[in-house]
Amino acid sequence: MKIAKIVSSNSHIDYVGRIIDSLDVSAPPQPEDYGFAQFVRLPLDDETEIVGVIYNSMLVNPEYANYGPRLSPKPELGSFSPDYLNEQGFLIGILLLGTIDETKKISHGVPRRVVAAGQDVFKVEDADVRRFHTDENDCLQIHYYSQVVAHAALFAVPLLEAIIEQLALDCSESDKQRLGVLKQTLAWQRTLGGMRL
Repeated sequence: MKIAKIVSSNSHIDYVGRIIDSLDVSAPPQPEDYGFAQFVRLPLDDETEIVGVIYNSMLVNPEYANYGPRLSPKPELGSFSPDYLNEQGFLIGILLLGTIDETKKISHGVPRRVVAAGQDVFKVEDADVRRFHTDENDCLQIHYYSQVVAHAALFAVPLLEAIIEQLALDCSESDKQRLGVLKQTLAWQRTLGGMRL
């Protein structure tokens, strides 16, 4: 399901997408489709896909500072002024985590490719999330851990905790134990971080 288009970037792995709405498609995505820690994919023209995760959201509301008098109520603006557009919307921060190449080989880390403005962003379904995190021995992998810690700032620990909870829903007992240790480490880091005031 297509949920957004890339509009800008903050760095090579930190992109901003605008959620598509009813002006773009007849059935726009629902809020649960672009929530925190939702995995997304950006398919490129050579059958390579870049995989990322939503780690931030921002509201766009150009009307906020518009305190002038209105000549007609908002519902009537469409008939009196057909060129009037509702420019309110949502922006999402997308942190890139890795790639899936044309041979379906999965790599975690910084993608080499630059994502162009206007690139479509699609929601990744649960089965594909699991596949992205599974190595050739069918063990879970999260090799982008340090990337998230370095670039997601204040959202790093909650983002990693949310990812761990998603992955723990469908994994082996040994993987659940490994994820549990990682979650305890994150809780410890959060506690120590809170003490540095």
